[in-house]
Amino acid sequence: MSTLEYLFQGFGTALIWYNLIFAFVGVLIGTAVGVLPGIGPMSGVALLIPVTASITGGLPPEQAATSAIILLAGVYYGAMYGGSTTSILLNTPGESSSVVTTLDGYQMAKKGRAGSALSIAAIGSFVAGIVTIVALIVLAKPLSNVALKFGPAEYFSLMLLGLGAVSGLAGKSVTKALIMTVCGLLLGTIGIDNVSGIARFTFDVPWLYQGIEFLTIAVGLFALGEVFKTILEKEEEDMEIARINNLLPSKEEFKESAGPIARGSILGFFVGILPGAGATLASFFSYILEKKISKNPSKFGTGAIAGVAAPESANNAASGGAMIPLLTLGIPGSGTTAILMGALMMYNVQPGPLLFEDHPQVAWGLIASMFIGNIMLLILNLPLVKVFAKIIQTPKKYLLPMIIAISIFGVYAVQVSTNDLLLLLACGILGYFFSKHDYPIAPLVLGLVLGPMIENNLRRALTISNGEYSVFVTRPISLAFLLITVLWLVVPFLMKKRGKEVVINIEG
Repeated sequence: MSTLEYLFQGFGTALIWYNLIFAFVGVLIGTAVGVLPGIGPMSGVALLIPVTASITGGLPPEQAATSAIILLAGVYYGAMYGGSTTSILLNTPGESSSVVTTLDGYQMAKKGRAGSALSIAAIGSFVAGIVTIVALIVLAKPLSNVALKFGPAEYFSLMLLGLGAVSGLAGKSVTKALIMTVCGLLLGTIGIDNVSGIARFTFDVPWLYQGIEFLTIAVGLFALGEVFKTILEKEEEDMEIARINNLLPSKEEFKESAGPIARGSILGFFVGILPGAGATLASFFSYILEKKISKNPSKFGTGAIAGVAAPESANNAASGGAMIPLLTLGIPGSGTTAILMGALMMYNVQPGPLLFEDHPQVAWGLIASMFIGNIMLLILNLPLVKVFAKIIQTPKKYLLPMIIAISIFGVYAVQVSTNDLLLLLACGILGYFFSKHDYPIAPLVLGLVLGPMIENNLRRALTISNGEYSVFVTRPISLAFLLITVLWLVVPFLMKKRGKEVVINIEG
């Protein structure tokens, strides 16, 4: 079948009434998650995995996986839309990728142009979403065909690249990111070894024989960790919201934002494809690009419409671009896509080159639903932006108990184990500790998801090569991935060291 035929089948799946509801609920919750400061797409997606497992329980396995991933992906790209609302109205980013939007968005709001800023952010996000979906349709099949030629050695090296990329770009300290990656890999070894049948790191506790459950770790670290942080740090709730007057931008503002939206969409897409780069980096790059090519760079930071259009387009394009390595190669490029990958694996759907062959309903249904979801988001965000602005004022005394209840009941409904609830609580405390001391959580989750796969491919590659480790460097593609991994980790370290030497020389 051709790509167009598969795509039409995907729309047939996405347009089923209950999948439309899942898509709508996903983007609605995603927008709310983006609007609420501090929660973010990773926490939102992790929190909803047990909920989707409960809701889709009565559907056949393939349909359940499709419906669940449609909802969870909707939360992911919906959060990118919603993050701009608090950035513009409160000068408080809803999530990290909206940090750049505050620079000009809040200045526009203070000048009475909040409506124009919110509308351009929504339109830019919509255009970026459509651009990435088209690119995903064009590139998905060819990339998965190329990936089918990969052997165990290539997959092992590619997964190391995914780990190295996220570890190298997560948080302020590469050392802390690598520590968290190793912790994730160690957690992934707990349980009965599939090859030898030997219990590893179980300490004769029967509950640990099946291994550490990804769902419990993700919900605990992200959702409960955020709850503990809010309770213990007692953040101020008195925030002055800028007034929203006219929602429609002027013709001049449309004209000024057209170029930044186009450039932000393309740049964000290619940055999103890179493992570990993510939406935050894309939004910074696009803002810097617009400032560099602007005829009047001094206006940036004072309320330039391009300073809102470019980063908002870029962060949405990056979230769509991140789906390409996840779906075609089985390599999550960010913490959120790692959680999405874990969710798919819960339904026995393995992302990667065989996804489009073995589970075309899931792959093409998701791609088609992203197109529908982006239209829903545009319809939601433009007329209902004042309603979403009210969500910001939700008292934490109502919000936090809801998050705790969903976390506990969700994890128990899937695992039916009090031990998992204790682990959930422990992960919540650890999540707060990691956040407080700037230990990035995304590499740990990625290590937990990819660890068993890395181990399996390592064993398969060594079995095929009769124990020769040289197989990883004699195969050109594997060697290329390993070299890129080393460069990804070493270059930032060398640049940082060189920067310190320059500072010392200047001071001396």
